[in-house]
Amino acid sequence: MASERKVIQEATRRVLLKDYLIQESARAGFGGLDIQRTPMGTRVTLICERPGILIGRRGELIKQLTQDIASRFQLDNPQIEVQEERQPALNAQLMAEKLASTLERGWHFRRAGHSTVRRIMESGARGCQVILSGKLTGERHRTERFKAGMIKYCGEAAYLHIAKGFYQARLKPGVIGVNVWIMRPTAKLPDEIHVKGVEERPKPIVEVLPPLPPTEAVVPVEATEEPPA
Repeated sequence: MASERKVIQEATRRVLLKDYLIQESARAGFGGLDIQRTPMGTRVTLICERPGILIGRRGELIKQLTQDIASRFQLDNPQIEVQEERQPALNAQLMAEKLASTLERGWHFRRAGHSTVRRIMESGARGCQVILSGKLTGERHRTERFKAGMIKYCGEAAYLHIAKGFYQARLKPGVIGVNVWIMRPTAKLPDEIHVKGVEERPKPIVEVLPPLPPTEAVVPVEATEEPPA
C-alpha cells in the first residue's frame, strides 16, 4: 500500500505544481509544463510565449521562483528551464488562455470562437475544435462547439497528434470553461499509407478541344423557270 500512496502523492504534487506555475506565469503566457526526475534533481521545463517576463532582469525572478518551488513542494534540487514557444497559434494551452482573455474583455462568444478557429487553421493545423461551456447567454448552462478540419477523439492518433488546452474565463454571470483541441500539422494518420517501390501512374492527359464555331444555315436557292422564247 505504501507504493500506491507514493504514486498518488507524486501525481497530486505534479497537479498542484502545474496550477501554481500557471498562476505565476500568467503574464508571460503559460504554454506547457514538463517535469522529469534526473540524478541531479528535478528538471522543470516551462514553455512560455514571452520568457523574458518570467526570467526577469539578470534571472532574479526565475531564481526566486525556483526557491519558492523548492520550499512549497519539497522538490529535490529543482532546476527550471524556460523555453519560448515559436508557434503560439499551434499551442492549445496558449490559445485557450487567449480565448478566455478575449471573452473577459467583452467579446461575443461566437465571434471569439470563430476567430480562434480561423487563426489556428491559418497557422497550418490539420484540425481544430473549440468548446465553450457555461452561462454563455441567459441563466441556463449551455455548450457551444466550433470545429474546422479533422479531429480524432480516440485511439493512438488522438493520443499522439492531438494537443489539448483548458482555461477558465471568469465573467459576471459565472465561469466559462474553454477547451481547445488542435491536431498538429505533422500528424500522420494510420490510413495515410504509401507503398514503397510503387510509382504512381501519371494521370492521362485529356485534351479538350475548343468548341466548333456555329455554322450558318444554308438556304437553298430555288431554280427559276426561263421565260418561253
